[in-house]
Formats: sequence, C-alpha cells, structure tokens
Amino acid sequence: LSLSLSLSLSYYPPSEPSERSGEDVDIILTRLREVKAFQRFPPPLLLQICSCAFYEYLEKGITLFRQGDIGTSWYAVLSGSLDVKVSETANHQDAVTICTLGIGTAFGESILDNTPRHATIVSRESSELLRIEQREFKSLWEKYRQSMAGLLAPPYGAMESGSNNDRKYIICTLSPSALLQVPSEKLQRAGKVLRNAILSRAPHMIRDRKYHLKTYRQCCVGTELVDWLVQQSACVHTRSHAVGMWQTLLEEGVLNHVDQELGFQDKYLFYRFLDDEDEDTPLPSEEEKRESEEELPETILFLAQIGPDALLRMILRKSPGQRSGDDLEIIYDELLHIKALAQVSNTVKRELASVLIFESHAKAGTVLFNQGEEGTSWYIIQKGSVNVVIYGKGVVCTLHEGDDFGKLALVTDSPRAASIEDFNRILRDVEANTVRLKEHEQPVLVLEKSPRASTMGSIKYTVISGTPEKILEHFLETMRMDTHHNPAVDDFVLMQCVFMPNSQLCPLLLAQYPFCFTYTQERVEYTVAIKRKVLTLALRWASTHSYLLQEEPAALAFLEVRGPGKSLIRQFSHGEERLQKKQPIRNQDDILLKVFCSDHTYSTIRVAVAATGREVISAVADKLGTNDELLLVHLSSSGEKLILKPNDVSVFSTVGINGRLFSCPREQLNALTPLPDQEGPTAGSMSSFELMSSKDLAYQMTLYDWELFSCVHEHELLYHTFGRTNFRRTTANLDLFLRRFNQVQLWVVTEVCLCGTLSKRVQLLKKFIKIAAHCREFRNLNSFFAIIMGMSNPAVSRLSQTWEKLPSKFKKFYAEFESMMDPSRNHRAYRLTVTKLEPPIIPFMPLLLKDMTFTHEGNKTLIDGMVNFEKMRIIANTIRQVRHCRSQPFNPEICQPNKNHAEVRGYVRKLCVVDNQRALTQLSYRLEPRRT
Repeated sequence: LSLSLSLSLSYYPPSEPSERSGEDVDIILTRLREVKAFQRFPPPLLLQICSCAFYEYLEKGITLFRQGDIGTSWYAVLSGSLDVKVSETANHQDAVTICTLGIGTAFGESILDNTPRHATIVSRESSELLRIEQREFKSLWEKYRQSMAGLLAPPYGAMESGSNNDRKYIICTLSPSALLQVPSEKLQRAGKVLRNAILSRAPHMIRDRKYHLKTYRQCCVGTELVDWLVQQSACVHTRSHAVGMWQTLLEEGVLNHVDQELGFQDKYLFYRFLDDEDEDTPLPSEEEKRESEEELPETILFLAQIGPDALLRMILRKSPGQRSGDDLEIIYDELLHIKALAQVSNTVKRELASVLIFESHAKAGTVLFNQGEEGTSWYIIQKGSVNVVIYGKGVVCTLHEGDDFGKLALVTDSPRAASIEDFNRILRDVEANTVRLKEHEQPVLVLEKSPRASTMGSIKYTVISGTPEKILEHFLETMRMDTHHNPAVDDFVLMQCVFMPNSQLCPLLLAQYPFCFTYTQERVEYTVAIKRKVLTLALRWASTHSYLLQEEPAALAFLEVRGPGKSLIRQFSHGEERLQKKQPIRNQDDILLKVFCSDHTYSTIRVAVAATGREVISAVADKLGTNDELLLVHLSSSGEKLILKPNDVSVFSTVGINGRLFSCPREQLNALTPLPDQEGPTAGSMSSFELMSSKDLAYQMTLYDWELFSCVHEHELLYHTFGRTNFRRTTANLDLFLRRFNQVQLWVVTEVCLCGTLSKRVQLLKKFIKIAAHCREFRNLNSFFAIIMGMSNPAVSRLSQTWEKLPSKFKKFYAEFESMMDPSRNHRAYRLTVTKLEPPIIPFMPLLLKDMTFTHEGNKTLIDGMVNFEKMRIIANTIRQVRHCRSQPFNPEICQPNKNHAEVRGYVRKLCVVDNQRALTQLSYRLEPRRT
C-alpha cells in the first residue's frame, strides 16, 4: 500500500522537527493533503505544520489527557477513534461518553488560553495522532487565525452562541453542509458536455414530446437518459448509478423535471437541460461538439464519482413509505460501513434503513439542539462538520463525516436520532422476534425470527448468539437435506475455528452420530436422518479445512473412527489431489532461514514454517554455540529495527521485501546496520522489459498472482484478522500474496526513480498504464491496483515535468484507473467494479482484510459468554467473496505467449526494488529538484 501519513511522520520522532530536510517535509505535506481536516488550509500553513508536528500512537484504552488537566498540545486524528468523556463531578469514574472523535477531527484548542481541559480523551481503538506543541500552535494561530478559525471550534472559531445559562451542551454546525462540495460551474459545464454529446450521437433523444394533449418542448425521457449513459462508459456500473449521476445535475438545476419534481426517476418522465429552457438557444457548433466529445470521458468519470452521494440523498429525502426495496438495500449497504453502527445487529440496520431521513443545514452556526430540550433525533454526519460545545467551558470537539452524535439519548432521553418513536419501535420489534433458550437459568442460545417464512410456511430462526455446543445442535436439527445451499451451516464450518477448536468439535460430532439399537421403523428413519446430517456437516467441515486437518491429531483420529470415517477419508484424499498442483506452504513445512549477526556474518538454520521467535533464537544459539541471551530483530533497509517477540508465530513471513533477520545480544542492538544488498538496485531494468510486450508482462504477472492467490487458505484470513498467535498458525501464503502487492507497487516507483532521462520516464509511465490496462482486462485487480498506487506514490506523483509530457490520452486512462481507487463511500467504485466481473478474479486483498478487521474490531466475539454468531456471519460473507473469486479455474490460454515468454516469466517473478521511501524520495528530487 502507498506510504501512509503515519509512516512519513514516524521517521522523525527521534530527531527535532527543525532537523527535517525539504524531502522530509514534502513527504508529510503530500499525506496531510489527504486528510480532510487539513484540506482547507493554505499551503504556507501546511508547510509550517509539516515542520513542527509530531507523530503519536496510542494503543486501545489509553487516556490521552483528563478533564481538568492543563493542556500542552493540540491534536488531529489520523487514524482510529477516541471517546470524549465528561464528568459533572471531580470523580473521573463518573465520566459519560458524549461523542466519539473519528479520522480528521481536531481537538485541544484550550491551550490557546491555558484553560483546563474540558473533557477526558480515551482511545477507543489503536489510534494515530498528529500533535503540535503549545508554543508552535500559538504561533500558527497568531499568523493564520483566519484560515484556522474554520477548523477550530468556538470560542476560537466563528459560531452563534446561545445565551441560556442552563444550556450545558450545544451542538452546532461548523461549516456549511452544502449538498455538493464542487463548484456549480463544473456541473454546469458537465451538463453542457452531456447535452452536446447527446445532440451529436443521438439527436433524436432531445425533441418536442406530446403527452395527454400537451406538448413539452425539447425534452428527454428518463429511461432513455439512463440507457444512453450506461452505454457510454464502463465506469457507469448500474442503472441506479446512472440515476444518481443525473440526480446530481437535477439538484444543481442543470437538468430539470418539466413539473419541477426533485428526484430523477428511471421512468417515462420528461426532463429538460437548462440550455433548452430558452427557446432561442442555438444548436452546438461543430467545434463545440468536438470539444464536448473530448471532455465526455472525464465528465462521465467526474459524475460517476459524485453520483452515488446524490442517489443516497434522493432516497433519504423520500418519506419512508415511498422507499422501494432497492432503495432500502442502498441505504442498508451504506449503514454496513458506518462505524457508529458497527455493534448494531443487521436486523436493526435494516429497520433503520426505512426510517432514516436526510437533513441539510447550509448555514454555518446553526444550532441543532441544546441540552434540556426534548430529544428527537440521532445524527450521522454525511458531509460537513459540527462542533460540540460545553457551555461555560468551551469546545469539546469537532465532528466530521462518518461521526455520529445524540446516540446516548437513545437510553437517557437526551437528544437523539431517527425519531425516538421509530427507534423504540425497532427495539420492541426486535425484542418481540427474539427467542432466548436457557439452561440452569443461563442463556445458551439466542435466536431471531426471520422476516421471511420458509416455503413450507413454518417460522425460520436465525442464530444471533449461543454457546458453541448449542449452535451446533441447532444447525443439525434445522439442516435441510433437500438442498445443497445451507449458508448458515457454511458459516458455522467456516468460522468454527475461531470459537471452537477441532479438538472440541470432533467429540461433539461423534456424540451426535447415533448408532441404532432398535428395529422400529420410526427409530431407524430418525437415526438415518441424523446420520446423514452429521455426515453432511462433517464433509463440509473437511472440505473447508482441506490439508489443515493433517496437522491436527484430533481431526486425524476423527477421520479414522468408524461411522463417518470412510466417507471423510475419501473427501480428504480428493482434496489432496486438487492441492497437489498449488503446493501451499503448510504449518509443519521446514524452511531454511538466514539469520545475520551484527558483523554481517550469518547462520543458516532449518525450522518449521510456524516456528516462533523463541524457537528461531534457540536454533541460532545452538548453531553459534552460545549461551548468551539473544534478541531476534527485523532490520529494514532504512535501518528501522523491530524486536520480535518470543511467542510471535511464523516469523519468517513477517520479513519485509528487502528486510533481514538479525540476532544479537541487547547491547549490540544499536550497532546493527543494513546489509549492502538491502538498498536494492542502483540502476533501472527498463532496458530489459521495455521490449517485452505489455500484454505479455501483464499475463505473466497475472499467472504468478493467481498461483499465490490460489495457495491462500480461507482460514489464513481468519488467523490474520483474529491474530495468528491465538491459533499458533502460519499465514505464510497470505503474507506472500500481500508482499507481492507491495513488491509490484515498489517496482513501479523504483523504475521511475532510477530512470534519469525525461523522455524515458514518460515512456515508462505509458508502459505501466498499458500493463495496468491489461491486468484489468485479465481481472487481476491485485497488480492493477499495485501499479496505479505505485504511480500515485509521492516520489512519482511529484515529477511534474514528467507528467506534463505524458500524452492526454494516457492521462485520461490514468485518471479513470485512479478513480477506481477512490476510497470514498467505503471504496464504492471498486466494489461496483467487482460485482460486474465474472470469476476467476484476483481481488484487491488489502480491502477484504480491512472489511474483516472493521467487523472484528467493531463487534465483540463473545456476548454474555456466548459466541456472537452475527459477527461470524458477516466475516464469513467477506471470506465467501474470496471463494467466489476462485470459483472458476484460471484459463492459461487467455493470452497466447510469445517466443520470449520464459524471459518475461523470469523477469516478473524476480522484481528488484528499493523499499526505502526516503531513498526513493531523494532519487526523485535528483531527477526533478524542488521548484522555487
């Protein structure tokens, strides 16, 4: 992944900010511009922040400062989130969480006048902060007061304050929450380009139309507009996506419904472009048509990026009774990725989708509610920001997009959201449909009535939580044998390793496997039915685990017992045959590992793939014949040292691309230096691959990526998410696949930064864009994204002279590819692209892991001592996406190899890169020095 802001800043904590070079500042500046809190700051102010800011990392549950403390620093959240707690007494244990600060929020302005902190700040999860000390912050404030007033909350920023002394909490908007954060001129131009393109390509679409004896002049039909837009570009993913794009123009008045309705519809309704409102508007000239044709791809791309927001707003403006099933699905999909709702059940999210409404406050300073007033709403910020102010004390915090407030009121009768009647109704409905089974007065299974009845008309229940034993019993009782599609059972066998080890599952399955000692027909039929269910579940379990079962004594013993044994052994052997070609790395495989000493000599040891740090150190000590206490250290090419823990599992797969493992006594730690070969190449390899076909390169990259992806076991994603130390399992196959992504990305950056000739660099950019296009054609999204993210690396993106020489056609291709990386709306652009692809697909794995981590960190694994099976279900759905990508075999004949395919194959599998970002940035500045 591209270098994060936190990594850029983390270079510097040991040194003073004054020691930072121009290159250092430039790295930080590039990343700060990606954080919303800083986007409105002018460049001189941003440069000052880059020069004086510090990086700070907090583990979960760390108190940054307490209410009443005298502050020394101002903060902005770079990643993670923090809870704001306020106490009315001197006892900090009485503090109540009034809101949560997310990415981009800023706090700590009380240092301007040395007033005590108004609240206690505690990290809700692992978080990264940017910190500016008081002296520097005051200096910035005095110099850039007007620019910073928009980010800081009152009394330092502008706000209309109330005068009622009884009001303790005031929530007000900080900046205008405009419907769109783009200039109207751009949308007006977009409307003109589309109109001209329609008149050029399909002039029959704009004409006078008659309906019910009335003539509507120069109109288009909604369905025809949607049809036309979908046909123009692959970046328009669905009809609803096109509806959102037209809605964007409708909101700005660039397109109008003939009866002034506010929502665009994919129906036989009439719409008119703004230019056609005037009867005297001339038709576009040939020159205007030509210009519009040139601008059309960029215009559609621009509308495709902002269209989903407009579609969501349009749906939320409808009254709940007018929302269609598709509307509710769009809202529900949005709610799935809102952190504020991470711990709310999916049933409640679906209910909320029907009652949420859209609210716009365009005027800065609008007071939304005061404490003491009867609460009616709970808010989630879609765009803009709000301040939370404690009367008489000052600002507590500023909230931004994705943050929520008023939720506390759902249980305390303070201000709250989606009206309180709606929320109470949802809670009552959910509770009424919930069944709790108890044993010895303790709950053991919680079920929720499904809104859809089965085909037999009986009531269906969904498992919400339960003990592992009761969940298993429930699935065996309710399993249907007349269908191969049992998603609930699939969820169980896929996620079972998280909450029930095989050593516990196998005896339970045997206990459920009945042996018939009676000859009554009824008893025999029942016994056979139960046996079939146990066998079916066990077969799915064996198929899901595949070769992992060989590494578990309990599983092997289970496979050998009578009853289900023969069937399971047959299933197991078939799985082995399928895996022979893939040859994944397994837990017990041995590897040869080089471990270096401080003098750069090394020992070669043989250890298991899953060897822990302790086992590696023990093997090294035996090889060296020493009794000294040694540390195991990962040393990066930049000299950064990471001491590995004794219980770290599979330490070999944690080594970076140019990283090395060192062992040394603690007193030699500071003397460790990187090996010369860790620096990477000093000359580019363009002369080797410039004559290779871009399509051949993309094909061989795809072939290699598919091999790596095919070896990743589904459970490795679980080990990665829940912590492989908890399972004592390797994630080596997944680590290699992720490492390949980083390697391809750095390959792009390395080749560009080692190319000293401007014209050659331009050719390189063209080559990489072509390779990326072919990777997308082969549905290899892993290398596609790696190449595009490499081109967006600061060391490459800053080469303005190189980019200026790139032909406009390639710039448009790159802009289209870059739009697929747009992280807004939880990477909606990428997700929509994937839904249109048929397998086999090589996915963008970092995003899937992010989804799983989001679900894991936002939801408890155990609730009241029972497994939170709803959490398991959501994570299983993400893993099923991986399964879908591999549901069809890769066809090696998608590209006919050229004569030099062996040379191309060898090249793409041994990419040499520089993985030190600072070194890459320095190389970039030698190519094109900073412009004064």
